Amino acid sequence: MIFCAVKNKGTSETFFTVFLYGSDNMKTYESVEKMLDKIVDETPAELYKNLSGGVILSEDIKFHPKSIPNRPLYILGEYHNETTGKYIVIYYGSFNVVFGHLNDTAFYEKLRHTFAHEMRHHVESLAGVRDLERFDEERYGKYVMGVDIAEFHEPPIL
Repeated sequence: MIFCAVKNKGTSETFFTVFLYGSDNMKTYESVEKMLDKIVDETPAELYKNLSGGVILSEDIKFHPKSIPNRPLYILGEYHNETTGKYIVIYYGSFNVVFGHLNDTAFYEKLRHTFAHEMRHHVESLAGVRDLERFDEERYGKYVMGVDIAEFHEPPIL
């Protein structure tokens, strides 16, 4: 599995490239919603400053518009910073395709990581910092070049 993240047209998106496979272990929307609610509740309230649209769990499976056909790029989450407001979207459908085979603990950790990534985009946008956006762009460039970026880690928070 290859992990890739990139900023795209006013959003910040987290992607994973995988081969499609079936799973009898898919998570229900309700179970993922409960996991996400727990993650949201455990996040310090200060981080939600100006996140006017909150956190949305979408049922969609979303692909990056420049996804390479034999190496699909699934969008797991996005941070939106628009004139109508700021909000985070987590894609339940994409999560189930990519991680539905994992046990609940491992799935929860992937969900928590994606939420934290999108929340970091929000906090950086409030501070006028673009470190994670630049990192995402660099990682996306490596995906396009065919580089295995599974171990390409996010920059540290200073």
